[in-house]
Amino acid sequence: MVELIRGLDPETVRVNLEHARARIAAAAAVAGRAPADIEILAAVKYVSVEELGVLADAGIAVAGENRAQDLALKSAAHPGRFIWDFIGHLQSRKVKQVLPLVRYVHSVASDSVLAQLERHGTPETEVLVEVNVAGEAGKSGIDPAALPALLDRCPVRVVGLMTMPPLTGSAEASRPHFAALRELAERHGLAQLSMGTSQDYGIAVEEGATIVRLGSLLYLPSAS
Repeated sequence: MVELIRGLDPETVRVNLEHARARIAAAAAVAGRAPADIEILAAVKYVSVEELGVLADAGIAVAGENRAQDLALKSAAHPGRFIWDFIGHLQSRKVKQVLPLVRYVHSVASDSVLAQLERHGTPETEVLVEVNVAGEAGKSGIDPAALPALLDRCPVRVVGLMTMPPLTGSAEASRPHFAALRELAERHGLAQLSMGTSQDYGIAVEEGATIVRLGSLLYLPSAS
């Protein structure tokens, strides 16, 4: 079991955040994009509820949680300090709990979740569809070919796509998967692309990411 991160230093987080913004700006320049069009989301699955205030003090505005129960706990403990997104696998029975707490759900990928979105969604509900671009067996996300039908069935507004490329030791190896997601989003007129983590977010920005999900890179003293 992974231990929660404790003892965060606000200056360390602030410096790491500035480094990430600088790298995003450089990657955006390569792609001819505006850095302001890319948002940093802090993945806080392993950040304890007591430490979240440090992130807010360091300048982090958007947080993403993977688990419904922790999302409820953390958002209640720090009201108004973050914009919250849900970035983990979403169980259909948790849709009702999650929706009122978040701006976006990044991981819509099943008919059972669509059914719950129909029951509990509102005209303001916005979601991203998770796509298994690489076709990895056993991995969450729909097949790219299934996207048009899911968009037709989705009872709430789909604003973008999300993907997790295969684990690899090379950030560059993620590029074709990010490019494929961008092309899929462009084909369907979807503006948001949630892709890229601490390991490969520069490549993700070059390929069109609008939201990068950063975790350890923001928190560890050795981050750069």
